[in-house]
Amino acid sequence: MSLPSLPPAIDCAIWEEGTGEPLFLIHGIGASHATWNGIVANLKSDFRCITYDLRGHGISPLPNGQFDLEALVSDLEAVRAKLGIEKAHFAGHSLGGMIGPAYARHFPDRVKTLGLLSTAAGRTEEDSAKVQGVVAAMERDGIENILTTLVDRWYTDDFAAKNPEIVQARLKQITGMSADVFLNVFHIYATTEMAPWLNEVKAPSLVLTGENDGACNPRLNRFIESQLDDCELVILEGLKHSILMEAPDQVAEHMRRFITLRS
Repeated sequence: MSLPSLPPAIDCAIWEEGTGEPLFLIHGIGASHATWNGIVANLKSDFRCITYDLRGHGISPLPNGQFDLEALVSDLEAVRAKLGIEKAHFAGHSLGGMIGPAYARHFPDRVKTLGLLSTAAGRTEEDSAKVQGVVAAMERDGIENILTTLVDRWYTDDFAAKNPEIVQARLKQITGMSADVFLNVFHIYATTEMAPWLNEVKAPSLVLTGENDGACNPRLNRFIESQLDDCELVILEGLKHSILMEAPDQVAEHMRRFITLRS
């Protein structure tokens, strides 16, 4: 399958912490580099952790018009090139878990290992209709009116009850960003299907999701595992989508173990 061309990149804001082999961490929809803080705190003793804000997120520049998955791949390559890193480990969460494999497909020689965290592939027609229905509802009724219904998909009941300030901060983060950008990236996540090309990705891959993640459930992650030649699947018991916030130590330890074994 031929590769789509990459559009011009945006100069995204970058953060680095720690020493060791470089590890690029790619956040998801409506988040920022700070989503990875708990992971970085755990891994910085062993890795040079590199986070960045996707275009239109955090303090990175706003894009000029609509953009697609290839634009986000182009941005990641620009981050790598700016830092002068030849080869590294890459891990992404949610939409970031689609950007990472797409990057590895374009630049296989740059990728030592790959982490696909809380992401989706092999969606059925029903799966696709549900997630695209969320985008359509936001476009029709407004982001803020639909957003609170997603909280139950992101967090376990116990975490949400004990950490209302984290939940509110997450909602405020989204409503405080460009609505056009948020809908744009949600549309990319909803319409991207990695199934046709995922088997082209040859980097050793850790696939990790929450047991009760409704949109990125174990069934979809077992499909991802079946498409990758060198892959380990980990399902975190009792967790939903927000594994980076609820279980950073667990996620970090699986990442450390996997990268160490495959390096």
